[in-house]
Amino acid sequence: MKRQYVKGGSCVKQNGWTCISAAGGPRQRGYALGYFAAEDFKKIQEMLRFSIYNEQGETWDFMVDASNKFYKDKIKQHYHEFYEEIQGMAEGCSANGTPTTPDEILAWNNYFTLTGSWYPTHAGGAGKSKEGGAKDHCSAFIANGDYTTDGKIVVAHNSFADIIDGQYSNYIVDINPSKGARFIMQSAPCMIWSGTDFFVTANGIIGTETTIGGFFPYENNWPIAFRIRDAMQYGVTLDDYVRILLDGNSGDYANSWLFGDTNTNEIMRIELGLKYHNVERTSNGYFVGFNAAYDPRIRNLECVNSGIDDIRRHQGARKVRLTDLMDENKGKLNVELSLKLIADHYDVYLKKENPCSRTVCAHYDLDAREFMSDPSRPKPYQPKGALDGTVCDTTMAKNMSFMARFGRSCGMPFDATKFCDEHRQWKYLLPYFRDMPTEPWMKAIIFDVTHTTRKKRPKGATKKTVTMKIRQ
Repeated sequence: MKRQYVKGGSCVKQNGWTCISAAGGPRQRGYALGYFAAEDFKKIQEMLRFSIYNEQGETWDFMVDASNKFYKDKIKQHYHEFYEEIQGMAEGCSANGTPTTPDEILAWNNYFTLTGSWYPTHAGGAGKSKEGGAKDHCSAFIANGDYTTDGKIVVAHNSFADIIDGQYSNYIVDINPSKGARFIMQSAPCMIWSGTDFFVTANGIIGTETTIGGFFPYENNWPIAFRIRDAMQYGVTLDDYVRILLDGNSGDYANSWLFGDTNTNEIMRIELGLKYHNVERTSNGYFVGFNAAYDPRIRNLECVNSGIDDIRRHQGARKVRLTDLMDENKGKLNVELSLKLIADHYDVYLKKENPCSRTVCAHYDLDAREFMSDPSRPKPYQPKGALDGTVCDTTMAKNMSFMARFGRSCGMPFDATKFCDEHRQWKYLLPYFRDMPTEPWMKAIIFDVTHTTRKKRPKGATKKTVTMKIRQ
């Protein structure tokens, strides 16, 4: 593992992850983040040019133009610091061989908002997306009190995604900004936020989420990428997270957010719709996430086909299974056990071990979907599923670390050529897939960052470079 350095950051690759640490002002840290992401962002550009046209019939340039028209001015005004970081990313990425612009990086950061919310409701004209509301992503749980071995917080998450874009969420990014809190997150190349949404902050907050499937309303306010990044960097309490997420809420990428405050040992779920939201907090209990909202207002007035009680579908099945896992393991939850639970393959519909779309560690690519009750939802053997695993507890969070595995949470490999040979309906996607071999769980930590800065020399002093080492 050879670590690379540029001013303001460093990078090392290990176990399928690209691990970047960046520090300083927004332009400097952005440059480092973009520089080290350049090779992968070139592949993302190719993927976006194909997938946007394939899925929407529009070009990627169309989405970039829409991002400029609807978001650029408001982001420059309200989130100027983060826009500067995006400018730095574009500069660093271009300097390392992948030409891009701040406009393209801005659109990429608004990718979920553009494709999942703005396009279906504005440009598409249908009012709801082709699959019946927002797509579903992720399984998660968070627990404390009587449910964990030490009474403190334990949280676990995996990301359900289409392989074509989800395969790029193999970045672990540590940002130490000149203002606000340091944080470490799972992310993707040239993202100012997590996207998959798993992070730990120096203010003692652990955060994650699962999307609310079938969600459809949207207003063109402040995009989620910038609201959650604002919370990560400047949120100190759980109340701050509620306030920041609600301020300028667009209803884009609507989620059931799970947060833990390691300072107070309190956990919170905020189901964040557009007109409606629901906040629950506890110091002794758990919350689970499975792509459906408990709140009847969100579920009935802002969603279609929620699937919450249908165990033939992934929402209803995982609601049952995750609840069972929490209750069956009351008092036993810790990091070691959570690594196994987030990789669970028990199918409550067929009542057997059966990795498929209904399991906590989802494998849509193995699922014939013979029991599907909603034909608009993922197709048989769709190249989609859990593409990672992340687990953290209070002790790890206080040391700014978490456990991470890239690829299936269970470790099952994905062989792109074999998959496309067996399911020829997807063979046209093969040029945009890459293999995901079995990778081990690893401890993601704040990396040892060495970067040079120049300090004003005292009168009469000799010129020298001051090297600062930031360690765990």
